[in-house]
Amino acid sequence: EDLQRQNMRLFGAEGDLQRLSEAVEYQRAMSGTVMAADVVYIDHASWLQTAIVVVREGSTEIDQPVVSTAGLVGRVVLVSGKYAKIQLITDRSASVGAMIQRTRRQGVIRGSGGGNLELDYIPAQSDVRAGDLVVTAGIDGVYPRGVPVGSIAAVAAGAELFHRIRVVPRVDFGLLDHVFILGREPIPEALKEELPDASP
Repeated sequence: EDLQRQNMRLFGAEGDLQRLSEAVEYQRAMSGTVMAADVVYIDHASWLQTAIVVVREGSTEIDQPVVSTAGLVGRVVLVSGKYAKIQLITDRSASVGAMIQRTRRQGVIRGSGGGNLELDYIPAQSDVRAGDLVVTAGIDGVYPRGVPVGSIAAVAAGAELFHRIRVVPRVDFGLLDHVFILGREPIPEALKEELPDASP
């Protein structure tokens, strides 16, 4: 009976959200193209963690997001003919704008190089719990919002004002044999630049 009542409340909330979205004509901006690609090489050994996939020649561009059915994989960093190199999110030089789904608190996911991830810039006073799901925030100009990244495994006191948070990726990179490359429309560079007549 409790579950039935909960389901009824959730169904009502979903209907309210749908009606509100229609009223304000809100639609999340998402690129419509999705291209499957087979993984032909993956580097787990070095700190520079990458994968190489086979693509249709001329179909792939730098900075296209790459996902699997489990979650975020990385982004395209190099294209050569029918091959594309993907920087995995576990790479030490990788960074992703992310947020804790439960609280919507935003931070930056960085690769640790050892298969795990770290969530940086989460203030020490923020509510963070082991098990919280971390998703992409859609604020870095590369990744769309809401793609699962990983789950928080541990939270500890960090340096100065921020938590030290370890995140386990949702994707098991040891099982990765194919990925999906998402189409994207990059933000025009002119929009990122400072306005010519803006005062500080």
